[in-house]
Order: sequence, then C-alpha cells, then structure tokens
Amino acid sequence: MIMLNYMSKVDNVSLNIRVKLQGGNILEKSTVIDKVKDIKNIIDDLSIKVWENPEIAGEERYASSLFKDILKNNGFIIKEVNNMEYAFIAEFGSGHPVIAVLGEYDALAGMSQKLEAVHNPLVPSGNGHGCGHNLLGSAALGSVLAIKKYMEEADKKGTIRFYGCPEEETLIGKVKMIKEGAFEGCDLALSWHPMNANAAVYKAYLSNNSIKFNFTGKSAHAGASPHLGRSALDAVELMNVGANYLREHVIDKARIHYTITKAGGPPNIVPKEAESWYFVRAPHRKDVEEITQRLYKVADGAAMMTETSVEKKLISGCYELLPNDTLFELTHKNMEEISGPEYSEKDLQFALDLQKSINASQILADMELYGQHGKELEAPLHQGLVDKNIGKNVNITGSSDSGDVSWIMPMNCFLTACFPWGVTPHSWQATASAGSGIGLAGMLYATKIFTGIMYDLLNYEELVKKAIAEFKERTKTNKYRSPLS
Repeated sequence: MIMLNYMSKVDNVSLNIRVKLQGGNILEKSTVIDKVKDIKNIIDDLSIKVWENPEIAGEERYASSLFKDILKNNGFIIKEVNNMEYAFIAEFGSGHPVIAVLGEYDALAGMSQKLEAVHNPLVPSGNGHGCGHNLLGSAALGSVLAIKKYMEEADKKGTIRFYGCPEEETLIGKVKMIKEGAFEGCDLALSWHPMNANAAVYKAYLSNNSIKFNFTGKSAHAGASPHLGRSALDAVELMNVGANYLREHVIDKARIHYTITKAGGPPNIVPKEAESWYFVRAPHRKDVEEITQRLYKVADGAAMMTETSVEKKLISGCYELLPNDTLFELTHKNMEEISGPEYSEKDLQFALDLQKSINASQILADMELYGQHGKELEAPLHQGLVDKNIGKNVNITGSSDSGDVSWIMPMNCFLTACFPWGVTPHSWQATASAGSGIGLAGMLYATKIFTGIMYDLLNYEELVKKAIAEFKERTKTNKYRSPLS
C-alpha cells in the first residue's frame, strides 16, 4: 500500500475591489461576499436537513418545500413550473441582467451512509446524497439570499432567479423544464457541483441518451414445446452481444452501458417479455444521436433473429456543457479572489479516515487529473485552486441535464472540494463527506463564488453582453433541439 503524508495548509487570498454604485454609494465587493457569513447557519441547516431526508429523483417533496419556504420567507416570488410538481422558480428584482442560478436536491438510491469512515448505511439499501446535491442546492440558495441583500442596499437593478431543479440524477429534470419554457427570459445561468477539487471548468459532462428496449416474444413450455416459443430473453442477450461488438466501431470517448431489467420468469417457460436498459454517452450530442441510431439497428437485428418485436423507449437525453470563455474567465477570477474552503482539524482527520477505504492509486489519479501530480501532498483535501489552463482542459465525464441549459443561454460551471482526494461521486464515501463539515466548508466557498460572480455581472454590463455574444456565435449553426422532441 502507498503511504500518504499530509500537512494542513489553507490558501488565503484577499480581495478589495471598489465599485461605484447607483446613487453614489461605495461598497466593496469583499464586503458583499462577507455577507455570506450572515446566512451560513441557514444554508448549513438546510443542507443537513436535506441530507438527513434523502429523496430520489421525482420524489423531492420535502426538499423542494424547504427551499421554497426559505426563499418565500426572504422576499422571493415563487413560481411553479407546469407539469412538474417539485420544480419551481424563485425570483427577486426587476430588469436586466436576468441571472439564473441552478439548484438541485435529489439523492441516489442505495447510497445511504452514516457519518462514519466505514461503510455503514443509515438505512439498509436506502437513499443517500452520494452526489452532494444537498450541498449543491443549498449553496445556490445561499448566494441568492446574499446578493439580494446587496441589491437592496445598493438599489441595484437586475433580476435573480433561483431554479429548483428536480430529477437531475435521471438526467431529465432541466430537459423537461426547458420544454415547459421555465428558462425563458433569462440572460445567463450559473452552476456548480461538489467534487474533490476547486476549479473553474470549461468542458464538462458527456452527452447522454437513456433508452429502454422492451422485447416481446411468445411463451411456450420450455421442456414440452420450446419450438413454439419465441424468447424475448434471447433477443435481449443477442442485442447485448451486438452492442458489445459495436463498441469497437464507435469513437474512443464514447461509452455504452447496459443492464437487464427484466429477464422473464421461471426457466421452464420460454420468456415472452424481457427488457434491457442502455446509456449511450459521448462528448458531443451529435455523436450520441449517431450511436443511438446504430444501437437501434442492433436491437432490430436481435428482434429479427428471434422473431420477436422490440419497442424502443427514450427515457431521457441530455447535452454536454457548451463552453463560454467569458464566464469561464469570470468564474476563475472570482475563485482566485475569494479564500478557499476552511476545514477544521476534525474535517481533515475525517478525510484521512475516509481515504483508508480507498485505493491509494485512485487518490493519486484524482490528483493527477487536476494537475497535482509531482507535488508533495499537503492535505487529504484540496485547499488551493486548480490552474486555469488545467481547468480549461479537464473534462468532467459524468452526464448532467445542466448541459442542456448551457445550450439555451451562456452558462458557467465550477467545482469545489467537498470530498477528499480519491472519493468519487455516487459512493458511500461521498455521502459521508456531503453530510460532514467537509461538505459544508466546500458549500460555503461555492456560495461566496456565486455571490462574487453575480456581483460582477450586476455591475459590469459589458460582461453580460460579451457572454451572450459569444453564446450566439457558438450556436449560430448548431441550435438546441430537445432530446424529448
């Protein structure tokens, strides 16, 4: 086993930018960001409550109600989203720019975990925040509360919209919200995600299709008259074989995953029905669509070989993040200006304890991804800032429906260290981190970053215009088309 030694170090970078506000008032940006401490208890409490009551995608009744109540009680106007019970918009202010801040709060099935450094579910096979969405939504909410106070004190024009976005883990929530027109009228959007590094990212998310293939055959007695049957399970298995051969003939960065979700009943009956569930991922939407069509042909071939029929059902689809240089530069600038997460000795020790359950090679691989290779390990948690050039080339290879929002307006994305090095999302270690002081420290940093970015956008109109102009140029010949259309 590789032994890792650490020293604790927190990077402190001060900021002192003065901007002349409407009415002749002078207010330092650092003072505005410092207001985040006034709402720290609110977002800590919100985050922990959501962590303690994890709800999977499509069932976020408790979480969405908590968020709406806090925002309503703080002077935001709540608007519902058609045909989506747990989605909402909370709005404050008037005029432009109209800034959307994305918040999520859904959990994952099977990710239940106590605040312990060994695997010990709170509820056996229960839900848990293994992706840190209890932190994600709470940081976004905290930032709109902080910037609202600034806007009131400075009599600042502009509109802030917090978007309560359910069903991210099924990659469908924001896709449906776009289809319902929820984002109409926005100028740009801001987003982040808990991770194990502090970084502004330029590229993120693999485009994705989620498809279920339902095969229907003909049942028969498997011993007495198998020749009369037509096995749907045979079709599923033949499709899987064909898909595995397809892997050699798609682009290197594409991914094809599947599970068998229905495999018939007792073995003495030829299975009449069977189902497989596929994800197709690739860096760009056009690649996903092309590979999906080829996968459909594989399914048709399997049905033909077995004399069964197949129904293809697209469950969800999403886009990759469309880069925006202006917002990437602005995000990195704010991350440089604002002090990073401040972890207690208890947090650092918990991080070390969690890392004992992780292969040391994975820890080193994570650090290398963010340009930390060849450096002395200073702590089990990232406390600096990833170099801008590295952040521009790192690609977050999960999928998210946030990418779709970036195709209808300019959007940024950044990460903060809410998990120790080596901890991956969708793991019990991530659930433990998200409910601990580690996650809360990363969340507070994210809240400050959001606040700083919004401050700049409200005060520098040219930034908004530049981001929008860049977005229009990038989408001039490549418009968004809903995967659900």
